[in-house]
Amino acid sequence: MKIGSTLVIIFVMLCSIIPVAAVEPEEILRDPILEQRARSLSQGLRCLVCQNQSIDDSNADLARDLRAVVRERLKLGYTDAQVLDYVVARYGEFVLLNPRLNSRTALLWLGPILILSFGIIGILIWFHQRNLADTNCLTIEEENQFSSLITEKPEKEHDG
Repeated sequence: MKIGSTLVIIFVMLCSIIPVAAVEPEEILRDPILEQRARSLSQGLRCLVCQNQSIDDSNADLARDLRAVVRERLKLGYTDAQVLDYVVARYGEFVLLNPRLNSRTALLWLGPILILSFGIIGILIWFHQRNLADTNCLTIEEENQFSSLITEKPEKEHDG
């Protein structure tokens, strides 16, 4: 009995972590190809209420309205790019979960690369300066004194 109940608990837990789409049955398009396109587009659009959820996963009223807009545009014959352009024109770039690369989002996309590059350059400069400091430990005069100390014979100690 213990193993059976444990398996049931594990099954319920696994089912609870599977993402559930918030698309209502009445929203689903009859054409399966259009519906698949709508779902694909909806997964890339941010719910402006929830902010970190796609409109496909959100139950918010605005997400439902955005899903309807996407489906309406697809029924009118818009391409996927035209649908995205339409939604972005109305709600701004923030509605995209993966923002496009343009002049306003360039720092967002290139910032991590720039920070990593500056970090690597800084580390290389630090190592280079450290190696220079290690190779210039003794001046010529100090090296001569050191070599003369090495070549001198030690004096015998006298027992007192």
